[in-house]
Amino acid sequence: MTNFGVYVHVPFCAHRCDYCAFATYSDRDHLMEQYVDAVLQEIAWAKDDGLAPATSVFFGGGTPSRLAPEQLLRILDAISRVDGAEVTVECNPEDANYERLLRYRSGGVNRMSFGVQSTRPAVLADLGRRHGILAHEQVARVVAEVGFTTWNMDLIIGSRAETLDDVRQTLDDILGLDSAPPHISCYALTPESGTPLGQDPARHPDEDATADAYDLVGEVLEASGYRWEEISNWARPGHECRHNHVYWDQDDYIGFGSAAHSHLVGERSWNVRTPERYISMVRTGQRPLGGREHLDERTRRFELESLALRTPRGVPIEAFDSLDEIKHLVEVSDGVVSLAHGGRLLANQVILRLKSAQ
Repeated sequence: MTNFGVYVHVPFCAHRCDYCAFATYSDRDHLMEQYVDAVLQEIAWAKDDGLAPATSVFFGGGTPSRLAPEQLLRILDAISRVDGAEVTVECNPEDANYERLLRYRSGGVNRMSFGVQSTRPAVLADLGRRHGILAHEQVARVVAEVGFTTWNMDLIIGSRAETLDDVRQTLDDILGLDSAPPHISCYALTPESGTPLGQDPARHPDEDATADAYDLVGEVLEASGYRWEEISNWARPGHECRHNHVYWDQDDYIGFGSAAHSHLVGERSWNVRTPERYISMVRTGQRPLGGREHLDERTRRFELESLALRTPRGVPIEAFDSLDEIKHLVEVSDGVVSLAHGGRLLANQVILRLKSAQ
């Protein structure tokens, strides 16, 4: 079966974190009902155009859990899905109460993702996160009570407030849970232009410290039964995020909502960025297209190889003219080149050596 993903962008947040550069807003909650109606109309148009049933649906943001469960499930109900489709909702830890998660699960959601980031108070404060240091315990308890079997925790490394011992303690806290998450994502903190973090050089991550933290995360998770799935993702067997693989395998997907991106048959497109403009366009019968680009064969090959190199799948050795300058970053087995553990954070150096990048 060909994989086909649906992404729904929810641009609302209770608070904007210091590192966030996504199309999210903390002062637009009054638009929620109008926004849901607009997304439903966009889905209806896509169905008229022959929208295929989704093998995975992902509600991201922003903070999807800012919507009332009834609002989110109205959108989910409108999306045609194959039997057994994966449906993921990103959720703030402070929103993870029993009633909300039970409503999600009874409404068809079968996978959750929580942005825990760290269990250390100084790190959470530096990142601008508002949940407490025991959020991971609350999340795990409620997930188990509701009955979700596949779920994810997000971590962030690289805060100037974080030591290597903090990283180790966060991992110990999470892996020591009675019901540890079977999927863990770990992202390196990136100072983005226009964010409070980006505007304060004193808070920018130290690259060497971040690399040490990443190495520790990989070593601990892989020793604990998690398989490396992609640069920033580890999963226990059978708990890989199927929606992520739609992106990594260059399958087709469609995005609904403001700032959502789509990839269909070699064409990438994206919606207008702000929820106000998105709602206005849809209300007046206009497709909320912000732009599009056609990917020629060479670009598609480069993107496919680039994404494959970020995973254990790797690429055929023929994709390179030479490995001489990157041999310390890669491993070669049966004619396939993949990243060595020490090359994961330097993946771009390997990608730039692809023939398709020239």
